Amino acid sequence: MNDVMIRRIPAKALLLLASLGLYLAAVSSVSLGAMEISFTDSIKAMFNLHSDLPDYVAVIVQQVRLPRTLLAIAVGAILAMCGTVMQGLFRNPLADPGIIGVSAGASLGAAIAIVLFGGVISNTALLVFGTVPVFAFIGGALATYAIYYLGTSSNGTSVTIMLLAGVALGAIAGAGMGLLNYFADDQALRDLSLWSMGSLAGASWDAIAVAYASLAVLAFLFQRYAKPLNALLLGEAEARHMGINVQQLKRVLILLTAAGVGVTVALSGMIGFIGLVVPHIGRMLIGPDHRNLMPVSMLLGALILLASDMIARTAVAPLEIPVGIITAALGAPFFLALLIKQKGRLA
Repeated sequence: MNDVMIRRIPAKALLLLASLGLYLAAVSSVSLGAMEISFTDSIKAMFNLHSDLPDYVAVIVQQVRLPRTLLAIAVGAILAMCGTVMQGLFRNPLADPGIIGVSAGASLGAAIAIVLFGGVISNTALLVFGTVPVFAFIGGALATYAIYYLGTSSNGTSVTIMLLAGVALGAIAGAGMGLLNYFADDQALRDLSLWSMGSLAGASWDAIAVAYASLAVLAFLFQRYAKPLNALLLGEAEARHMGINVQQLKRVLILLTAAGVGVTVALSGMIGFIGLVVPHIGRMLIGPDHRNLMPVSMLLGALILLASDMIARTAVAPLEIPVGIITAALGAPFFLALLIKQKGRLA
């Protein structure tokens, strides 16, 4: 993977800068929204230092803005880590859960759960009892294995076939979503429309618990596989000579990635390009070593999605743009630039 030659930043320095940037963004995010609340009052309300503040200020900050900020951080971190793993697994910067159809499969699974069970139990119960995440995971896992099966042969992995298979799976998932929209009732149709564009507006403490539990597990497991991913960058044959069970590594990482994408799709809908852009930026800044790239991508993903959500909330206030539209507007030109850079290799 040939990255743009720029001066590399020490990993520890970038981790420190990203952590500081994420902290500042999170504090700023709590004070932004349709209703104007000063930065000082927002901080007071967040830490329950609001004896002199109206009750509605505490409600807005603690029940709307703070959960949304925390969910953006977790979802962005998970998407970035999943993108990092997929790009390392396929050894190509074009690999991304959204581009190759994994997100489409997870979305179709989650949409089936919303339409079938949305009228029976509440959306909160869907998250607590795992109906939407389980269906999203199943859809994402099936799509991932289909991509892996179609794109892998005895000669290795074909990125061209992988991308084409992703387009086909995306079309199939789109047809399924259209069919679900046709049969859905009014409430399910509204939920599907907002959810398909990607939104963090439905953030709740139940969703945050699911997101951070998933983030903790995935961060721990992905970091354990950092060295095998480094070996895989040399090629599958070289990795086998180093004693790595390549097929088992692929199966485990594919399942973990599908689980991560399934959780994010269930909690926030379709949010694209985070998993494509962030790992590529991380590699340009610190290099391809996954031991450093994984935590850097996690922080940068959280920061970029949180910044995108802040733009979504303030660009046309008091209206709100779905955050998936913002990430697509930022990420699509980046993807086109990557395609232009890679066109010689894809030909």
